[in-house]
Amino acid sequence: MAKQKLVLIGNGMAGVRAVEEVLKLSPDQFEITVFGSEPYPNYNRIELSKVLQGDTKIDDITLNSWEWYEDNGILLYPGETVTAIDKDNQRVYTDKDRQVDYDKLIMATGSVPFMLPLPGADKEGVTAFRDIKDCEKMMECANDYKKAVVIGGGLLGLEAARGLLNLGMDVAVVHIADYLMERQLDKTAGKMLQRELEEQGMNFLLEKHSAEIIGDDRVEGLKFKDGEVIEADLVVMAVGIKPNVSLAKETEIPVNRGILVNDHLETEIPNIFAVGECAEHREMVYGLVAPLYQQGQEMARRMCELDGKGYQGSVLSTQLKVSGVDVFSTGKINEDEETKSIKVFDDWNGVYQKVLIDDGKITGAVLFGDTKDGNRLLSLINKGAAIEEYMETDGGGSDLVADMPDEEIICGCNGVTKGTIVEAINSQGLATVEQVKGCTNASRSCGGCKSLVSELLEHTLGDQFDQFQKESICACTTLSKDEVVEEIKEKGLTHTREVMNVLGWKSEEGCSKCKPALNYYLGMLNPKEYEDEKESRFVNERLHANIQNDGTYSVVPRMYGGVTNATDLRKIADVADKYEVKLIKVTGGQRLDLLGVQKEDLPRIWSELDMPSGSAYAKGLRTVKTCVGADFCRFGTQDSIGLGVQLEKKFEGLNTPHKVKMSVSACPRNCAEGSVKDLGVVGLDGEFEIYVGGNGGTHMRKAELLCKVKTEEEVLDTSAAFLQYYREDATYLERTSAWVERVGLDKIKAVLGDKKTFIDLNHRMEEALSVLQEPWKEALEDQTILKDLYQTVKVP
Repeated sequence: MAKQKLVLIGNGMAGVRAVEEVLKLSPDQFEITVFGSEPYPNYNRIELSKVLQGDTKIDDITLNSWEWYEDNGILLYPGETVTAIDKDNQRVYTDKDRQVDYDKLIMATGSVPFMLPLPGADKEGVTAFRDIKDCEKMMECANDYKKAVVIGGGLLGLEAARGLLNLGMDVAVVHIADYLMERQLDKTAGKMLQRELEEQGMNFLLEKHSAEIIGDDRVEGLKFKDGEVIEADLVVMAVGIKPNVSLAKETEIPVNRGILVNDHLETEIPNIFAVGECAEHREMVYGLVAPLYQQGQEMARRMCELDGKGYQGSVLSTQLKVSGVDVFSTGKINEDEETKSIKVFDDWNGVYQKVLIDDGKITGAVLFGDTKDGNRLLSLINKGAAIEEYMETDGGGSDLVADMPDEEIICGCNGVTKGTIVEAINSQGLATVEQVKGCTNASRSCGGCKSLVSELLEHTLGDQFDQFQKESICACTTLSKDEVVEEIKEKGLTHTREVMNVLGWKSEEGCSKCKPALNYYLGMLNPKEYEDEKESRFVNERLHANIQNDGTYSVVPRMYGGVTNATDLRKIADVADKYEVKLIKVTGGQRLDLLGVQKEDLPRIWSELDMPSGSAYAKGLRTVKTCVGADFCRFGTQDSIGLGVQLEKKFEGLNTPHKVKMSVSACPRNCAEGSVKDLGVVGLDGEFEIYVGGNGGTHMRKAELLCKVKTEEEVLDTSAAFLQYYREDATYLERTSAWVERVGLDKIKAVLGDKKTFIDLNHRMEEALSVLQEPWKEALEDQTILKDLYQTVKVP
């Protein structure tokens, strides 16, 4: 039978989770196409605040990688918005003049931030806090300005404020109510939270009504209805969200607050479903993860023509960590005349717990500081339990997870019970939280239940628990990186499938985390014999080009040591004109980046440039940045350009656990910024200093002095020994900064200080370098690669 065509509008958490449920129930029933307005794969919006706070990159909060879409045969169009639906002919149209037919259509358009209609709200420096673009705008503002005002004292506003504090801004939170998070907390918990956050540096203006954003073109302040004015260089509106129903309205799909759906998440239009924050079920619109995932499960059953009771609505609960403070609430949060309550208030330790009771049954709870009873209370409320059932196991000092019944929910976001997790641990041989997450989805969303999952692992595994507490390379195996590498060497394993099969992988196909890691380890161990498995690499590496947010690609030719010439510049200019390159940008690594290239044009551009790849996409050497050096600079003591070119030519194309950036400066002024490079060389009179482990990214780290040497040859040999030790010892995707921090500089010095080891490392490096091929040239000479990668790849 021909596959049915399933189209998903909205590449967010609810929609993609619904697709996951469909694939789980009927993996071969649908040909799936996904449209997402943002230029990213599905990411965890709950973790968005961590991106703003500078702790995390988008890759770290990605739930479904580019490879996941490809592995599941899903055609993803990132950065492309569906603008119209022809419900009669069952076809969608996009803002890029694309039209796609469907048999089933899922609308998961999510929500949009509510922006207060204040005078001046259109000024520069006013933003919402809803997506990656908002984060980037706020981070950019923090570079130049200091005073931020956040309107809204709910969860989103407080997370935005915490992020802006981390970015060095002075932050004031404006809130219309008399305490924070009044929808999730009672007044006592709200005031305790305020006190905690004030100690972190936040300022609060409560019971304030914003009247006007003042300033000329850019915001300069916020005026309140009582006449008070506060200074502001940035105003963040975090006052709520509303369902994104504009497309549904234009398509004449019935809408109230959200898109109206039945218990099976069907709209009133045949073959059109709605799920997530855009859907309205029994007069309720949900904005929390758990109910949205429950909706997806029931919708998938109907779509796959399986029996199901349908979605019955959800008892809302909130398990949060607000700027490091644990809070939980569920059901009713404030007493009325008929409500009784049990309260624990420990002001000294910052713990507050309140359980509400109506007619002898638990109807709600608010927990602050100590939230371990949260999931149990939610489970008791859901089954209409009497307060005595909670009191019988409360405060007895017994093991919490041991006392839980199998049907009790451990992960509220994903609806995963204790029984489900225990069964998976026993039947699948799970031993780590990461493996439980991969198998059951527990702790995959907000992560608030990780400690409970860990306790459940310890309870279930007993004495075996401690021996399993190592970091496995992924959820497909309990083996660590070191164990996998040793098994490969001992058993003579030669390709990724063989490793998975022989070492007992839980998934025959592996996953997007282990496949590139195994490919790297195999190539590192046997560079001459191993044939690189391109299908196991990340998409950017397979295509030798970085995907941009509009679905185009970038081309970065190699410029050794940051040096170019008139001939190469003319080639670049000619190519840019011929292929209508949208932007030519000078990079921080002293190269030229051609942005906005169409996928099918990549091979032709490489051919006409006739220059080596700059490997701007690679887990390997990116650039060797240099200063002008002794030939021209008045302060230069060494030939930094010449040495930089030697280093780049020696190590170009080398595969490493993560990207590597290098530099050579000709004097202590360190103009090539060696203090934030993976390997930085600084020339002095008669010697060179070699620094390692630097990082200028999100996790800033200053490079440490590895050694001083006399000659350029010693620089090359020491660099080779250091890089080879890093290649062999580091975990895949571990930067040198993290590796040096973990291993310790003293150990690295000791390893490289042993003469025999030093020589052996150099020999193994030479072996690795001897088999490298220029990637663009290799692709141009292989018709199979050209056809497979540049004509049929499914992820734009």
